[in-house]
Amino acid sequence: MKPSVLTGEHYMTGDEACAEGALAAGCKFFGGYPITPATEIAERMAARLPGVGGTFIQMEDEIAAIASILGASWAGVKSMTATSGPGFSLMMENIGLGIVTETPCVIANVQRGGPSTGLPTMGAQADMMQARWGSHGHYEIIALAPASVQEAFYQTITAFNLSEKYRVPVLIMADEIVGHMSEKVRIPEAKEIELISRLTPSGRKDRHKPYAAGPNGVAPMGAAGQGYHMHITGLTHDEKGYPAMSVDAHAEMMDRLMNKIRNNLDDIIITEEYLLDDADIAIVSYGVSARTSLAAVDEARRMGIKAGLLKLVTVWPFPEEKIRQLAEKVKGFVTVEINLGQIHLEVQRCAGGKAPAYLVGHPGGTIISPDRVIAMLQEAF
Repeated sequence: MKPSVLTGEHYMTGDEACAEGALAAGCKFFGGYPITPATEIAERMAARLPGVGGTFIQMEDEIAAIASILGASWAGVKSMTATSGPGFSLMMENIGLGIVTETPCVIANVQRGGPSTGLPTMGAQADMMQARWGSHGHYEIIALAPASVQEAFYQTITAFNLSEKYRVPVLIMADEIVGHMSEKVRIPEAKEIELISRLTPSGRKDRHKPYAAGPNGVAPMGAAGQGYHMHITGLTHDEKGYPAMSVDAHAEMMDRLMNKIRNNLDDIIITEEYLLDDADIAIVSYGVSARTSLAAVDEARRMGIKAGLLKLVTVWPFPEEKIRQLAEKVKGFVTVEINLGQIHLEVQRCAGGKAPAYLVGHPGGTIISPDRVIAMLQEAF
C-alpha cells in the first residue's frame, strides 16, 4: 500500500492540493460526480484512494454523491465530495441532513460564475451566502476559503479536523482561479500533520445515545456495525435519535446544533491580519481576492494611504466581533469579493454604522485587479 501523504515539494493545482490534503487528513471515501471546475479533485482521489486503502465511487448525480458520504461517515470513515455551483445547489437538502444528524464530512465547492450553468470555466465567489443559508431551517455551518494552492492543502486538513471535532459538515469554498492555478506546494511528513478524529463512545452499547452532548457540546459518535444502539433520522429527535415531535424537543435539539459552534468560536474562526495595527482603512477579503487585496494594501501604503487587510480564512462562522472591534478604530471598510456584495453585507451589518463600508466586486469571470481596489480607496477616503 502506498503512503497516503506525498511528502516534499510538488507543483500542482489547487484542486490536486485539495485532494492531497484530504488524503493527508485520513479521508478514506470519496463519492463524487464530475463538474467543472471541481472534477480534478475527483480525478485525483480516484487515482490515489485505492492505493491507500480507500474507496472512490462516481455516483449518478450530486444528490447521490453527498448521500454516499453521509453514509460512509456513519460507517466510521472520513469522507468527502467536491462540486461547483449547480451541483452545490443539488446537495443542499442533504447538507441539511448532515447538519441535523451531526454527520462529519467535507464538501469542496470550487466556485464558478452563476446563476444556473453560468460560466463553467471561469471563477467567482458568488456561492458564499448559499453556503451559509442554502439549506432550509436555522443552523450553523463552518466554511473555509483558500487563497492559494498551499492553503488548499492545509485548509482541507483543517476542514476535516473541524468536521470531526464538531460533528458537522464543513465546506471548502474555493474558487476556479485557486482551483486551477498551479503553484509549488510543500507537503510535510505525516508526523508533522496534526489530525483530529471524532470522539468515540464508551459504556454499554445498548444504552448508547448518539446525540447526548459531551463537555464541548458535541456527542461521541459510534459507527454502524459496531453494535451501538443507534437510530438516525432527519426528523427532530431526542438524545437517543428517536423522533420527538414537540416544540420543546425541537428547541433542545436546536440548542445543541447551534451552541456547539457558537460556544467554540475562538477555536473555529481563523483570520489573518496584514498592516492592520495602524490602518485607517480595513480591506476585508478571502480566497483569490485576498491575494489582489494584499497587493492593493502594499500599493496604497506606497501612496501614503494607511490601508490594512483582514483576510478571512474562516468565512462562516463570520468573525463578527473582529469587525465590530475594527469599526471602533478605522475610518471605513472595503470588501473585495468576486460577487455583487454577499460578504460585504455582513461587514456592513457588523460595523453597525460606526464605520462606512464599500464594495469592490463584480459578477464573476475574472479576478479583481489591485487597481480597482486602489481606485475605491482614493474615491471613498
